[in-house]
Amino acid sequence: MLLRASGETMGDTPDLRAVNEGAAAAGGVAGGRALLTFTDAVIAQDAPAIQSARAELVRAVGAAGMVDAAAVIGNFERMNRIADAIGIPMDGPTAAVTLSIQEELGLRRFASASHSPDATRLQRLVGRFTRVLLPLVSRLMAQRH
Repeated sequence: MLLRASGETMGDTPDLRAVNEGAAAAGGVAGGRALLTFTDAVIAQDAPAIQSARAELVRAVGAAGMVDAAAVIGNFERMNRIADAIGIPMDGPTAAVTLSIQEELGLRRFASASHSPDATRLQRLVGRFTRVLLPLVSRLMAQRH
């Protein structure tokens, strides 16, 4: 949710279909195709593909951007493995704020979703409100810096 809002604030139009469709959807962000290709290669643990995707990513976003991308992939992989192994449910506020993304990406289809109850009516209402409010707040914050 924050990534989409911050992307919109920066003038990008993140396309969340890229999460399910991969590099073909390009993501709607600068270097999106290279980022998705790199991410897919890392997750697949395909060493030759990683090497090629890493070089492509450096050309697209620079060496520092490639390092940032690798760090984000590693961090998310770690957090997800820990949460799934323990069976941590998503807390109510996070569920509410991310509801539109969960639905858009069909995340309830994954086994780990069974750890979290379905959204309540209140969470659905808060989720709709947050989807409208968060980009506005993000733009205001960006203007102050």
